[in-house]
Amino acid sequence: MSRQIFITEKDRIKLQKLISEAKEFHPSSEVYLNNLEQELDRAQVVSSEKIPHNVITMNSKVLLRDIDSGEEMIYTLVYPNEANLMEDKISVLAPVGTAIIGLREKNAIDWKIPSGMVRLEVKKILYQPEAAGDLDL
Repeated sequence: MSRQIFITEKDRIKLQKLISEAKEFHPSSEVYLNNLEQELDRAQVVSSEKIPHNVITMNSKVLLRDIDSGEEMIYTLVYPNEANLMEDKISVLAPVGTAIIGLREKNAIDWKIPSGMVRLEVKKILYQPEAAGDLDL
């Protein structure tokens, strides 16, 4: 059974627009766009004020842990135009970005990489705009 994920209404609207534009102008990204679309379709949509504070939303900063190696990494989930790996900002259209949106703390995911599969746990949400009252991001 798949895990329940949450998304804010504001993020859903922006992401649906992003998907539509990207399909038109970047058809080579269709696999990733379809994955994100599937996540949005099954997500429970709530207002920004009612999103649980332990859920990854857009612009959330999260601490992830590789379950096998114990390695920890911090990422901020952003829109593609803000992505910058040097600043640990990952695009929601990147495979790991699509995989983590809507997850809660302590959820785990399998993330496919070229050399196989990595199992990641959402260890902690370090910053969530809605929890911080930053509803304009």
